[in-house]
Amino acid sequence: MRVQRSRFYGLSTASKIQFGLLGVPLKSDGTAVAPRKNRSDKVPTPIPADLLSSPAMTTNLPLKAGSWQICYSVTAELMTKEGTGLTRKELFLRAARCEPVPRLPVWMMRQAGRYLPEYREIRAKHSFLEVCKTPDLAAEVSMQPFRRLGVDAIIIFSDILIPAEAMGLPLELEDKGPNLPEPVRTETDVRKLHIFDPEVETGFLMEALRRTVKQAGPEVPVLGFAASPWTLACYMVEGRTKEGFATVKNFLYSEPKVFRELLHKIAQATILYLKAQIAAGVSAVQLFDTWCGELDLKDYTEFVLPTVQEIISGLGNKVPVIYYTKASHHLLPAVIRAGAHVLSVDWRIPLGEVRKLAGPRVALQGNLDPAVLFAPAEKIREATVDITAELSGHGHILNLGHGILQHTPVENAQLFIHTGQQAALQQAQPAVQTRR
Repeated sequence: MRVQRSRFYGLSTASKIQFGLLGVPLKSDGTAVAPRKNRSDKVPTPIPADLLSSPAMTTNLPLKAGSWQICYSVTAELMTKEGTGLTRKELFLRAARCEPVPRLPVWMMRQAGRYLPEYREIRAKHSFLEVCKTPDLAAEVSMQPFRRLGVDAIIIFSDILIPAEAMGLPLELEDKGPNLPEPVRTETDVRKLHIFDPEVETGFLMEALRRTVKQAGPEVPVLGFAASPWTLACYMVEGRTKEGFATVKNFLYSEPKVFRELLHKIAQATILYLKAQIAAGVSAVQLFDTWCGELDLKDYTEFVLPTVQEIISGLGNKVPVIYYTKASHHLLPAVIRAGAHVLSVDWRIPLGEVRKLAGPRVALQGNLDPAVLFAPAEKIREATVDITAELSGHGHILNLGHGILQHTPVENAQLFIHTGQQAALQQAQPAVQTRR
């Protein structure tokens, strides 16, 4: 099928079809009307699968100079190699390595969850832990946001406390939150913990990963994850999430040698756990350090940073490592020394400030406030575009600053994803030599 060119920024006839479906008005001669800031609050709708696979969608969209460099499609198959010259996986990995990209990759932490009606249908029949431990269910839930939203990466559905159970602690995961009824409080408790074989103790996750990787195909990145030693220790010592984390801090201050032993043991288990995920086919892994902001810079540097460095070094640069830290503005001088390929931060600090500290060789991820997704459509667009402009597309994976909230309207999540994928990059960025 011959693809004819239109007059709007080099868009092909296929792209005109695409923009018609996205609610972008077309002129009578079939050319697209130039985008306006306050065009419409209409949310893009998914493009039918039969159209996605048609020859009309196999054209390339060329890079153009100026404030609207590139226009992008917003659903799953339009972000394949035919649409941008890169597959989703290539796009994600290039961004993680601070290499030039034609558009930003976009996904959301906790994107498989209770805001999706299809997820709620599964949860009506199965407990949270049952979904985690049933490979078919975990794979299905992992794929749901990809099908519904067209995200650029699929993170496996699991929980950061799975390794705690594998190390020997009874685990209860409920909607009201996690519970470890036999917390770690003494040196004897620490020594009872064991380094586990991931394929034996957590084989359900590895199988879920293999099935998800197979379903996603070779062009879509699947992400694995684990908690940092400090964040996992917070749960293992407290038993539940508690404001101030007094018990775990008391352990750290009163028994620093034993606490270091606990963190080291978690780090060793985490290295094996993430290596097994890499062997199962993930394209990148993320370390969640949700509670690092509870520490001051001195304690973080002395206790937490060495164990994060231990994990990242232990993985041997096999895949990019994303290190997420929450409420960590005061810790960033140390966080940037962790050795992660990508630093993921919350919404409390502008990405431009992080870039100044981290330099151009470390990619950044984030960082829209999840609460913004409850705002009017125009605010969501404005906030998303503002974030994309901070780094001009250089070494940036667009995401939220924390997990998506339970009652987020699905259409608002779609709008965030689509806006990020369509965002115009201000200028092509030169390649930066980074670690492989």
